[in-house]
Amino acid sequence: MASLSLHLVLLFSIFFITFFTPSASENQLAEMPLNDDVLGLVVFKSGLQDPFSHLTSWNEDDNSPCSWSFVQCNPLNNRVTHLTLDSLNLSGKIGRGLEKLQHLQLLSLSDNNLTGSIPPYLSLLPSLQSLNLSLNSLSDRIPLSLSNLTSSNLNFLDLSDNSLSGPLDDLLFGNCLSLRSLLLSGNSLEGPLPSTLLHCVSLNTLNLSNNHFSGAPVFENGIWALTKLRTLDLSLNSFSGPVPKGIFRLHNLKDLRLYGNHFSGEIPSDVGFCPHLKRLDCGSNLFDGSVPESIRRLNSLTFLDFSNNLLSGEFPQWIGESISLEHLDFSSNGLTGNFPMPMGELKALQYLSLADNRLSGSIPDSLVYCSELNVIRLRGNGFNGSIPEGLFDLGLEEMDLSWNQLGGTIPPGSSKLFESLRVLDLSRNMLTGDIPAEMGLLSNLRYLNFSWNNLHSQLSPELGYFQNLTVLDLRNNKLYGSIPEDLCDSGSLGVLQLDANLLAGPIPDAIGNCSSLYLLSLSHNNLSGSIPKTISKMRDLKILNLEYNELSGEIPQELGELENLLAVNISYNQLIGRIPAGGIFPNLDQSALQGNLGICSPKLKGPCTMNVPKPLVLDPNAYGNQMNGHNPGNEPSNAARFRHHRFLSVSAIVAISAAGLIAMGVMVISVLNISTRRRLSFVDSALESMCSSSSRSGTPSVGKLIMFDSGSSQSWINNPELLLNKAAEIGGGVFGTVYKAPLEGRMVGIKKLVTSNLLQHPEEFDREVRVLEKARHPNLMTLLGYYWTPQLQLLVSDYEPNGSLQAKLHERSPSSPPLSWSNRFKIILGTAKGLAHLHHSFRPPIIHYNIKPSNILLDENCNPKISDFGLARLLTKLDKHVINNRFQSALGYMAPELACQSLRVNEKCDVYGFGVLILELVSGRRPVEYGEDNVVILSDHARVLLEQGNALDCVDPSMNEYPEEEVLPVLKLALVCTSQIPSSRPSMAEVVRILQVIKTPVPRRMEIF
Repeated sequence: MASLSLHLVLLFSIFFITFFTPSASENQLAEMPLNDDVLGLVVFKSGLQDPFSHLTSWNEDDNSPCSWSFVQCNPLNNRVTHLTLDSLNLSGKIGRGLEKLQHLQLLSLSDNNLTGSIPPYLSLLPSLQSLNLSLNSLSDRIPLSLSNLTSSNLNFLDLSDNSLSGPLDDLLFGNCLSLRSLLLSGNSLEGPLPSTLLHCVSLNTLNLSNNHFSGAPVFENGIWALTKLRTLDLSLNSFSGPVPKGIFRLHNLKDLRLYGNHFSGEIPSDVGFCPHLKRLDCGSNLFDGSVPESIRRLNSLTFLDFSNNLLSGEFPQWIGESISLEHLDFSSNGLTGNFPMPMGELKALQYLSLADNRLSGSIPDSLVYCSELNVIRLRGNGFNGSIPEGLFDLGLEEMDLSWNQLGGTIPPGSSKLFESLRVLDLSRNMLTGDIPAEMGLLSNLRYLNFSWNNLHSQLSPELGYFQNLTVLDLRNNKLYGSIPEDLCDSGSLGVLQLDANLLAGPIPDAIGNCSSLYLLSLSHNNLSGSIPKTISKMRDLKILNLEYNELSGEIPQELGELENLLAVNISYNQLIGRIPAGGIFPNLDQSALQGNLGICSPKLKGPCTMNVPKPLVLDPNAYGNQMNGHNPGNEPSNAARFRHHRFLSVSAIVAISAAGLIAMGVMVISVLNISTRRRLSFVDSALESMCSSSSRSGTPSVGKLIMFDSGSSQSWINNPELLLNKAAEIGGGVFGTVYKAPLEGRMVGIKKLVTSNLLQHPEEFDREVRVLEKARHPNLMTLLGYYWTPQLQLLVSDYEPNGSLQAKLHERSPSSPPLSWSNRFKIILGTAKGLAHLHHSFRPPIIHYNIKPSNILLDENCNPKISDFGLARLLTKLDKHVINNRFQSALGYMAPELACQSLRVNEKCDVYGFGVLILELVSGRRPVEYGEDNVVILSDHARVLLEQGNALDCVDPSMNEYPEEEVLPVLKLALVCTSQIPSSRPSMAEVVRILQVIKTPVPRRMEIF
């Protein structure tokens, strides 16, 4: 028994020494009973789950693992050199066994479900040259111990697409001379980049995309040292400031991606000094200025993207010389001018997007020579003329020419287009004529939108030939005739919108074949007959709009079985009878039912008409002769005549009485309406209709609450009385009063605009409001919808429960902590970005007109959101009374030139108000303060202190700590913004750039003032 115990102790000692001590030499390994590689791999396997048994060949009884699956060995010493376990659905953690593979050169565990952190002992593999742990679920920080790997033989490191987080240690790449590829994309890494990254002079691929890295790239002044760099991907981070100097002097650079950051300033003029550059992606940043002409020197360029920036000036006419281009995207900028005429030279061009600029003129016919073109997007410009017919002869997959001024007819398609086209959007133009019958041959078409044109055509039966169409939008044209019965033969249609046309006749029963529809909108036509019962077959239907037609009969009870139906509007038809008992119908708002005098609903005051057979009435006098035999001949008896006259008299009395009751009812209802309007009339009026729809003439509906999110607009309010009672006033100003109102658990803000005959006609109002709705930005309040009548105008927007900057800065209670400097700077920078978006992303620019703390709302993280922007666009004239009130309500914020000129509104007025806002945030004081004997103007007070060298005396004493190196330049910036001379004030794009430079660390900050 003692000998057995001793034997077990010896075995345990051998295992402990073998596994937990450094590796032995080659001679010692030969003497060991177990192979280190076998032991290490078996232990590594024990920590994994292998659901598909890929590792069954790994047998611990083998003397060598060289015959195992996914393992490669050096034939000279039979030691493992390559371990490749990619895409095997393995899960678990990376166990310690791998540290025994001292000759391992390549380790690849990509595309599995591994969890936990990156084991630090991987740095103990001295021969490792390639490490790939991508596409797993690894978490925590990247261990500093990996620096031992980068200082040895490692040349490939891929940790992309995991859940790694935290900043990178600055020493992580202290000695990375051999590293050639570094891939860290698709994680949650944050903070600045390590300065030691510049030591990786052998790098040819650096991918840091899709993380949270921030600040200016640390290699700003040293990237020229990475002379071998061919691919640099910094996209989808939070880098800011100008593009690093020298980045375009890297002569080997082929692929540069800066997409989705906050880079600002002009595009460096030396962009053309990368002779081998093939891909340049700078989209979704804050670049301004014009497009550098040096780009025309990049003869190898195939991909060029500057979309979603602040570029201005004329679109480069020389772009047609870049004959290698395959992808060209300048969408969402402020570029002007005409379409380059020699575009036909771009024979390799496949993707073209110039959408949402200010381009004008005609679309050149030369574009039809771009034979490889797949996608063309020109929406949101001012192009006129006709559509080049040759475009419909190309093999396009997507064509978007919407929101222009194109006229003429729609060209017929070709066989090549029939096979390729998937998206066709020609909406919001001035097209005329017929819808070509050839449209039905577009077998792969998924989206077709011809809405808001002047097409005068019948709905062709060929439209039912679409096999894959999911959206068909033909609203607001002059289409006539009936709805084809085979419109839904394909079975794939999800959206059908035929509103505001001249369609007549019944809705065909075959509409029930549209089983996949979730939106059916046929409003504002001349449709007649009954609502088909077959609509109940559309089990996915969510929205049904049939208002403003001539439909009659009862609403089919079967429609109550549609469980997914969220919104219905059947108002202003000739419907009668009960509404369906199930589904959404019992909860429909009055506005969805009104205008049908025969519908039975407690929400409607009119008469109720039931569609039942009329009762059979027998006249007893009709058989008097035969029954009684007292009155031969054809003359009625005196008693019969008396009874007949008495019946007519009663009928007349009933009719007169009914008329009187109706008149009294109208009077009572009118009195009640007047009384109700005195209780928050703005909400009561808004509740008259909740469904957004267009009028027959194509103009916006009057007296309708238009919600831009049509999928939810009709289902927001289930209890109008509850909303009416809970609406509360939360603020006001010269332009109107602001209320908050709960809508199904969500609070929204409702602004009631002034109504002294200052507002435009509904068409103009609708157009301007939709411009404001497009102003989407993280630092702008989102506009949700509007309401318009000649007497009442409302704007509906998001609501921020954290209140305004006015409350946080000037109205806080003594127990509430003051705003920290970091939050104040965040508010300053965020407000600047929001204003820059309004000024530079729209033509003409959107002027806020009234910048002050009460119009800056804060979310829970003190991120600012600008409200009440663009109201000046909604006013066509202002009388003297409103001007005077506006100055009194914004005293101290208004630019001085507005007081002495005839209302010259421009961007520099907003810059002045923003400068005053900065002074308020720095000082904690109001822009104008009244003492017993004097009046203190904050901007003048700060300017005097700065000239005396005591600028920091302006700082709010409630801030205990603040960085002087940030506060002082911010204060100087505020005084520049409040210059008395408008031309001396910077643009908001320049303000954003200056603030981003101020926030950078001190050693890299440039002198601003």
